[in-house]
Amino acid sequence: MDSYSLLYSSSHRTGLLSGFQRLRSQGNMCDVVLEAGGVSFPCHRALLASSSEYFWALFGETTAERLAGSIRLPALTPEGLDAILDFLYSGWLNISSPTLPVVLEAARYLQVETAVSICERFMTDGLNADNCCCYANLAERHALSDALEAANQTIAMEMGTLLQESRDDLLGLNMQSLMAVLDADEIPGVKEVELIKLALHWLDENGPLPLLKSNLLLSHLRFGLVAPSDLTDLSHAHRAMATPLIRSQLTRALEYHRLGSTQPIRQSKQSTLRASPDRVLLVGGGSRPDWPEQKMLAFDPRSRKFSSLSSGIPLRLRNPCVCSVGGFLFVIGGGEVNEGGEDGKKSVTVETSKKVWRYDPRFDRWETMESMLEGREQFTCCVVEDAIYAIGGRHTRPDDDTHTSIASVEFYDMATGAWRRGAKMPRPLYGHASAVLDEGIYVSGGRSGNQVGSNRVDNQDDRRESSREVLFWDLKGRMWEKRASMTIGRFSHRLATAHGFIYALLGMYEPFCDIEQYDSQSDHWTRLRPLLTGSFDYGMASTPAGNLLVFGGRRWSDGQEVIVKSVLEYDTKTDRWREICQLPRPLTGTECTLLPLPD
Repeated sequence: MDSYSLLYSSSHRTGLLSGFQRLRSQGNMCDVVLEAGGVSFPCHRALLASSSEYFWALFGETTAERLAGSIRLPALTPEGLDAILDFLYSGWLNISSPTLPVVLEAARYLQVETAVSICERFMTDGLNADNCCCYANLAERHALSDALEAANQTIAMEMGTLLQESRDDLLGLNMQSLMAVLDADEIPGVKEVELIKLALHWLDENGPLPLLKSNLLLSHLRFGLVAPSDLTDLSHAHRAMATPLIRSQLTRALEYHRLGSTQPIRQSKQSTLRASPDRVLLVGGGSRPDWPEQKMLAFDPRSRKFSSLSSGIPLRLRNPCVCSVGGFLFVIGGGEVNEGGEDGKKSVTVETSKKVWRYDPRFDRWETMESMLEGREQFTCCVVEDAIYAIGGRHTRPDDDTHTSIASVEFYDMATGAWRRGAKMPRPLYGHASAVLDEGIYVSGGRSGNQVGSNRVDNQDDRRESSREVLFWDLKGRMWEKRASMTIGRFSHRLATAHGFIYALLGMYEPFCDIEQYDSQSDHWTRLRPLLTGSFDYGMASTPAGNLLVFGGRRWSDGQEVIVKSVLEYDTKTDRWREICQLPRPLTGTECTLLPLPD
């Protein structure tokens, strides 16, 4: 059998289209005329039928238009038809924001799906605050799901600007898009009251709607984010708010505000902030280790930018514990730092606190919660199920300058709003760290023993007391067990859980750069890549992606202690460190937690 070759020429295909375009421009061999808006377009029947499902059906063997010399298309504009014909003859689609509606209408009507896809990509790539509402309506009308989703997301992110500058565009938005926007988990810079007023105004402009539709729209609002006084006013603001369904949602929102200590564990979508869940909150700390500030900073890992919160923690605290539950921040215990003085001399005193404060970012409000059973500082806390556990620590007595280490454990039961005793650790510990994994609590390192006459955490005689020991408290068994020890004794360090492993980071007395990973399945610690330059007294947070962030801290440089501004990121998957940005100012002693925050 003779061999043969099958070769393809792309230039022939291009030349074929160019030939048809030349014949069309010269009016040669055209066998049909398309008319739109009084404008005639001579064309070639064969090219139209081969390029469009609409024309293929129109020129079929049994249609009246099969041999017609002229065909009117009253649904199309001359501009739209001209753009689609140019595309069919050349492969190039001339499109802009002003011409998009008529071009898309023509492409959809004539069933030129390639042109429809190009229009959808044009919309998705060019979305901004000026056109997102228009594009959402276009996408909804022409069933462009990807463009519709992208436009709805842009509307949600640009809502603050749209409410100020383009309210009429919002009022002209299709209902499907408005519901999608009101269902969004992130709408920066907009209070829920403003969204409720927008929805009611939209109903006035686009109503009256059937009861089912107005209920469906309003049920996407989050009435739990509105203050009780405003909820009462809103219930009488519009007839749509008086339906049984909406009144029941308003009643549930009012009941939520009266839940007290159980609010964090009774969260629902109706009371969850529309905000990014991975914002890192930096609580306290300062530019001096002995004088912590009451400020709070928020860090956005996506933009790597910091912002200051208008509210600060109620007390000046050293070594407290912070955690977040159900969108609330808890600040627990620590050393309460006060400034005093006698005989004209200023002095700083530290008294161990048992106070517990809760911060609600929805309303920028602090509340005093039930105090711990014991005052604690340099302790550790963690959240398991519906309880906050406070573990170990020490008391500081300012009158005689003594420290007492404690082995006790207590937990805050949010269902009852009370602190209860837990199983004691085998021995007193402070300066230890904890993490939650495998339905239990891991506690590592720290030091035990009491000290007299020393308010300094870097007492030279205590370096040998830094422990390598790891304890595990099984929530089911309700007992403490020993696990494999760390490779280094650590004090004032951090533990973090990521991807099913526990990471032990840095510390005060061990080599500052070394970190290690714990595998609970094999009960084994593994050394990982160390930092080039270590630090201590830093803040640390674990992101939802599993990376670890280290904020500020102190390090030694040329024999002097220096407070740093660096923000480091550790990629747990690749075992790599890098500096991603810097703090607005040097910061040491800060405590970190993830907390959704309004912009």
